[in-house]
Amino acid sequence: MSTPDIILKLSNIESYYGPIQAIRGISLEVPRGQIVTLLGANGAGKTTVLKTISGILDPQKGSIEFLGKPIQRVEADKIVRLGLSHVPEGREVFPFLSVRENLMMGAYPRSDRAGVAEDLERVYGYFPRLKERINQPAGQLSGGEQQMLAIGRALMNRPTLLLLDEPSLGLSPILVKEIFTIIKRVNEEQGMSILLVEQNAKVALETAHYGYVLEIGRVVMNDTCERLMNSKDIQEFYLGAKEEGARGERRWKKKKTWR
Repeated sequence: MSTPDIILKLSNIESYYGPIQAIRGISLEVPRGQIVTLLGANGAGKTTVLKTISGILDPQKGSIEFLGKPIQRVEADKIVRLGLSHVPEGREVFPFLSVRENLMMGAYPRSDRAGVAEDLERVYGYFPRLKERINQPAGQLSGGEQQMLAIGRALMNRPTLLLLDEPSLGLSPILVKEIFTIIKRVNEEQGMSILLVEQNAKVALETAHYGYVLEIGRVVMNDTCERLMNSKDIQEFYLGAKEEGARGERRWKKKKTWR
């Protein structure tokens, strides 16, 4: 993928959970202002890639450059301050804090009060339901509202790059559509780059500009999302899996190589 302005570059990254190697020499790029998606079956290493980028895991090998500077083995809180926000799988809101308090936690690295107030109103504009529940404990929100809150909290850092891990997980089709409409708005209105991990391949490919397919910790395919949507391999072993449920997922896992 050639572009003059790459804000994130992974080169031959290898990460482990103890003795188990989770990602094996992954290289990828995220251009400024674009949405890039990672596709693959459960266990392919998608979440591990995001954790490695955001500093939750340290890579054993390889390099990660964010805005032209190496960030591998940099502490996670310092990476946040550089302008990278991570919305993990499972939302992970602070259940006993109010909606507003959760959002303000996302702005902790910032000292520009006027800018924080402006971004708080912007988040309420994206997610009006959060404003309606501004003083409600986050633990009392529905799953969809908690996902909105998690994304809103990440946006309060005013990041250059947003990492999203399975934003549709456990949500109804109506809420999935709503969440992804907002994701596209954030990208288009703020020019924010987004690296997206998403179980719903069709939605991911319709939303993103470019995609990488992971299998057993390796990149086995990458192209524009339009071309990936038209790929017979993707249609048969990924989009088909979503239509056929668990049986289709088993077919995906049985496939060893991409042609």
